[in-house]
Amino acid sequence: QVQLVESGGGLVQAGESLRLSCAASGRTLSRYYFGWFRQAPGKEREFVARITWSSGSTWHADSVKGRFTISRDNAKNMVYLQMNILKPEDTAVYYCAADTSFSTYSTVWRYWGQGTQVTVSS
Repeated sequence: QVQLVESGGGLVQAGESLRLSCAASGRTLSRYYFGWFRQAPGKEREFVARITWSSGSTWHADSVKGRFTISRDNAKNMVYLQMNILKPEDTAVYYCAADTSFSTYSTVWRYWGQGTQVTVSS
């Protein structure tokens, strides 16, 4: 099993930056993919980015490519989401997730954090 705890959300203005953190604990993290999803009010949970713990390879959704960057720190067991040039449409609850297989569909992922709110004002 994997336990995930997010932090770093908040209220920012459009154009500003924010970094989300996800503390991961559990056995054999190297077997897992780690991802960030977001869910805005009244919308489905949306894939944002994922990283492979072992290799560090990443993939970002088109909606955030060039603005958001996922990364990990193996020594600290941390996964990050650096969010730049934030837009009001980025407002959502952001979730960290983990699983041994990857999909852009949130229902596939077994382990989730509690979520952290990001609000971007115009």
